[in-house]
Amino acid sequence: MSTAANRRPHRRRRTLIAAATAALALGTALTATGCDAVGKALDCVQTADSIADSVTDLQRAVQNAANDPTQTQQSLTSIENDLDKIGDKSDNADVNKAVDDLQSAVANVRTAIKNGDRAPDLSPVTDAAGELTKVCTP
Repeated sequence: MSTAANRRPHRRRRTLIAAATAALALGTALTATGCDAVGKALDCVQTADSIADSVTDLQRAVQNAANDPTQTQQSLTSIENDLDKIGDKSDNADVNKAVDDLQSAVANVRTAIKNGDRAPDLSPVTDAAGELTKVCTP
């Protein structure tokens, strides 16, 4: 039997041991943090992803505001609704701060549009959405 063939069972055993250890660590982490915490984290990630899509829609809507000004308002409302979902479910201080910052940025854009600004600065919205995505990512 070749030397490489002799090493295969040892390598396979080490791989199985590493996989079993990782599974045990994951199980322990889930037990320690609870399924509720994992569920909240997943909700946060999914909602942050939805907000990112809404921010992209908002950027497009602002660019096309002359064609359909209602799209901008709909995009802002969509972001606000998603933020309400995260805010209701999170007890994480970083997530709550990111939600507050994004809510403030959206309110500022809404006010700017109400005051006649046809091209409001969206960078605070995109920055806050990026921060929310960062703090929601496990």
